[in-house]
Amino acid sequence: MFDKRLLKEMPQAKPYIYRQVFCQWVALIMNVLFTILLCFLLRQMFISTLSWYQIIITVFLMFLLFGIRAYVLKKATHYAFQGASLVKKTLRQRVFEKVLSLGSHYQDEVKTSELVQLSVEGINQLETYFSLYLPQLFYSVLAPFTLFIVTVFFDWKSGLVLFICVPLIPISIVLVQKFAKKLLAKYWNSYTTLGDSFLENLQALTTLKIYQSDGYKQQQMNQEAENFRRVTMRVLIMQLNSISVMDIVAYGGAGLGSYFAIMHFQNQTLSLFGALFILLVSFEFFIPLRQLGSFFHIAMNGIAASEKIFKILDLPTTKQGTETLSQSFDISLEHIDFQYDQNRKILQDISLTIQSHQFVGIVGKSGSGKSTIAKLIMGYHRVQKGRLVIGQHVRESIIDSDFMNHVMYVTHDPMIFKGTVRENLDIFSKYTDEQLWSVLEKVRLAPFFKTQNGLDTFLQENGSNLSGGQKQRLNLARALLKDSDVYIFDEATSNIDVESENHILKMIQELAQIKTVILITHRLQSVVECDNIYVLQQGRLVEQGTHHFLLQQHGLYQTMYQTQQELEVYSHE
Repeated sequence: MFDKRLLKEMPQAKPYIYRQVFCQWVALIMNVLFTILLCFLLRQMFISTLSWYQIIITVFLMFLLFGIRAYVLKKATHYAFQGASLVKKTLRQRVFEKVLSLGSHYQDEVKTSELVQLSVEGINQLETYFSLYLPQLFYSVLAPFTLFIVTVFFDWKSGLVLFICVPLIPISIVLVQKFAKKLLAKYWNSYTTLGDSFLENLQALTTLKIYQSDGYKQQQMNQEAENFRRVTMRVLIMQLNSISVMDIVAYGGAGLGSYFAIMHFQNQTLSLFGALFILLVSFEFFIPLRQLGSFFHIAMNGIAASEKIFKILDLPTTKQGTETLSQSFDISLEHIDFQYDQNRKILQDISLTIQSHQFVGIVGKSGSGKSTIAKLIMGYHRVQKGRLVIGQHVRESIIDSDFMNHVMYVTHDPMIFKGTVRENLDIFSKYTDEQLWSVLEKVRLAPFFKTQNGLDTFLQENGSNLSGGQKQRLNLARALLKDSDVYIFDEATSNIDVESENHILKMIQELAQIKTVILITHRLQSVVECDNIYVLQQGRLVEQGTHHFLLQQHGLYQTMYQTQQELEVYSHE
């Protein structure tokens, strides 16, 4: 009925659980004493011996007990909140630390959308588990024992009947648990699948509209939403049915205990005071477990989520690098193989060397593996076969933070944050306004922002109030500020206007005179000035050399270059 590992993994929550149970138990004692005083008043009233003095004293004591009960229940709520907050904070921190320990290639192990869902919704479900379910579970064991001990002093037979009926509720919970566990696992699988599709389709909405594929994707999402609805309805049906069973057990058990108390009173084996007390507390035997049943389904949902969270936490931790880089280093790929799935290899036996302060181009048709090489160098994916050597060290042995200080990766889809130009350029407030304006001048964005609100010009989410070329140039400005030793430009001039493309290429060529620059592109005109060009075809390195050397080989590069030149001449006509 509870997950031992959750308790083992969260020892910080135990004191709050114990305090909460103690407060609930004190509240129960106050309730029992309140019931005794009420039975005293009713008995005195029945035998006509009730005096004003007894009324005043009894009512005063009842109010006092009520006040103590309210206070301890308030404290119990306070402990529940503190414990739940601690659990959420600790679990989220551990998930975040696990992702950091996996390194830049964490996406090889877990999807980002699933990670977000579990870190938010999944851990929120565990709040109920620790703040309500677990304390209620322990209290549900303690409360019937306490009531049984008190009831035995009045009528041990009625107390025994009530006590024997109590376990029927947890038995029904255990019977439901096995079925609920499988069903809730399906629920979370369906939920995360729907979340993955929703995030992907939301990000690709513009593209889907352009290609008129939004209707098809809508049908897919409708089917996934329908699957999620069916699983959710099955969960709700299970919950309603199990709650009905628990209600029958609770009311039936309380009724049976009350029946025995009344029979014993009629047989004059039980006093009026004892009969009234048993009648009033009979349902108290079942309230804790009945409430536990209400929390049970939410708790099971949390347990189902925790299993997925623990799968992430149990992932083998990547051995952290210990080596650092110098300011000048070569990059070597030695017989590299890589594939995202078992069906198709992306890279096959790739060997190439990028020397320090060299301007290198990596070209090829779409799907040839150009960007995959960049991602392997950056550590976004792990090398599966072969060796990737940076300087004198294997890539995995280098400290990630140190590597990021030396290497800058610039993509065709820059991340522009919602905020000002200053906040986007100077994330850690390291640079002066003069430095920011200087780099904006280099990328020819300064005149535009000066007509706006300067460095305080507000940029909308993903830079939607900028053109594609402006976003790319702002991204380039941010990269130039970093002043790294190596720059990797991955299709950094795609999908922008000709003027922006020409200016960015000019900046890249100027940068290549003082830095190591790797230019990944499908447009061969961009790599004419490169010191060395690597040509990929279907994941294999088929040609390499300078632009003029490759043209003389009359191979793939010459064919691609000639075709692109003809297309550009045709487009100008």
